[in-house]
Amino acid sequence: MSLLSEISPRPRADDGNVFPTDEGTRVQLDVHSLEIPDVKLIRTPRFSDARGYFCETFQRADFAAKGLDYNFLQDNQSSSDRPGTIRGMHFQRPPFAQTKLVRVLRGSIFDVAVDLRRSSPSFGKHIAVELSSEGNEQLLIPAGFAHGFCTLEPNTVVFYKVDQVYSQAHDGGVNWVDSALGIEWPVASAAAILSEKDRGLPMLADLGLVFE
Repeated sequence: MSLLSEISPRPRADDGNVFPTDEGTRVQLDVHSLEIPDVKLIRTPRFSDARGYFCETFQRADFAAKGLDYNFLQDNQSSSDRPGTIRGMHFQRPPFAQTKLVRVLRGSIFDVAVDLRRSSPSFGKHIAVELSSEGNEQLLIPAGFAHGFCTLEPNTVVFYKVDQVYSQAHDGGVNWVDSALGIEWPVASAAAILSEKDRGLPMLADLGLVFE
């Protein structure tokens, strides 16, 4: 059976109440292509009442109906104690290249994707957006990009889905402070908190061919 022909149930609260949706049995996705069109900013509706809110953040048939048919295989989550924490810029080489669907569970981040596809007109360019738990946005970053972020608040928790499992042998990255990337980070390099591994990642010019 095709994913698009499957019927998706309406979202339910924990007490069994059915929340209305704008498209009957499907939750409406708000999908925006950014300056690099393959990178998408996605919003899903929240249904609020006196207790708080409920929302579906991912339903594969709904994403497939928007042309975003990814088979996510692994979920990852990180917690960063202090603002100014840098994680990135990371990617995995083929055949373990990953598409990522990133959202923030607590706090906020300055989130960045760098195009590493050598044949792309936007090779070496980047997209930067602010994601927050209050904003309810997700960033879809396709394979062929390096991804990283800077935390903007204490105790920030980031969650993301990937469509390939982690492979240490295919793990790679590009240095977050490479001036060739032109990223205006919200923290100075001297004040940033990051791992020694990320601090030692190569510059783009030294990376070699990763993605065609």
